[in-house]
Amino acid sequence: MSSAGSFVQRYAHVGRQFIKFGLVGGAGVVVNMIVAIVMNKLNGGTANAQNILFTIPGTPFNFRFTTLVWIVAFLVANLFNFVLNRHWTFRHGQKAPWLKEFLPFLAVGSAAALAGIFIKIGFTNPTSPFYLPEPWFHENAGLQSREYWAQLLTILITMPINFLVNKLWTFRHVRNQHAESLAGTR
Repeated sequence: MSSAGSFVQRYAHVGRQFIKFGLVGGAGVVVNMIVAIVMNKLNGGTANAQNILFTIPGTPFNFRFTTLVWIVAFLVANLFNFVLNRHWTFRHGQKAPWLKEFLPFLAVGSAAALAGIFIKIGFTNPTSPFYLPEPWFHENAGLQSREYWAQLLTILITMPINFLVNKLWTFRHVRNQHAESLAGTR
């Protein structure tokens, strides 16, 4: 096969993986949003999303319910996405043990989630230049809920980085490392 043909074939494969990763990510967004909606409803609605759960010791900052929602929704969606990506998007190649692949996937997702906390705070904090403005966005439930739009926009912003790092590290490097360790024990 010509080098141009292998180039096209390789990038077509990466393109298919990106589309699959995006579809899994889309399903993960739905899972994430369902968790966010359920948690907010159990807390009395999005009007209570900015409730302070505790003050962060030694700082002027508070841990708010909206941050708890972000973390719990991330963890549930991250596990969901890992299972689908492992068995569908990146199913080829010799898999490493489940935990050896999940921990890097969780680490990558956690880094994106940590950045996402600050992005979401920017969208929901009235003193931020990125605050989602009224009258379109507000603290009530529904299609104009600032809380839900902030959750969704933050997911969309962090997704491309998540794909690249997971493709190159979690599902390539970790698997290659595992395969090399198996080859060395034979």
